[in-house]
Amino acid sequence: MQNGKHVILLVDDDPDILESLRIVLEANDYVVATAGSAEEGLSVFGETSPDLLIVDLMMEEIDSGANFVRELERLGNRAPVYMLSSTGDHLNQTTDFSTLGLTGVFQKPINPDMLLAILRAKLG
Repeated sequence: MQNGKHVILLVDDDPDILESLRIVLEANDYVVATAGSAEEGLSVFGETSPDLLIVDLMMEEIDSGANFVRELERLGNRAPVYMLSSTGDHLNQTTDFSTLGLTGVFQKPINPDMLLAILRAKLG
C-alpha cells in the first residue's frame, strides 16, 4: 500500500491498454504503476511492491507474460497475479490458470465494472 491505497502493477506492451486501465483504477483510488515489457515489469515490481498485478499474456515475445509470472514466483511474490489476454475466456475454460501461478484471467477488452468488483473482493 501507498498512502493508504492499494498499488496495482500493470504490465502490457500496448500503451492504450495501460492508459485506459490507469484511468479506471486511479479514478477508483488505486495507485497504479505501469511497465511496457516483462523486463521493465520486474524492475517496477521491485521498486513498488504491488498489492496486485495485471499482466498481458502475449507481449513482445510469445511466452513473456507466463515467464514473467514464473520469475515473480522465484522472487517470492505473494500478491495476486491476473493475466490479461485476448484469449481469456477460452483460457479460463481450457486451462487451470492456478497451475500457471495466476489468481485469474481477464478477457480483453476488460470490463471496468467487473475489474473493480474483483479488485474490491480480492483486496478489500
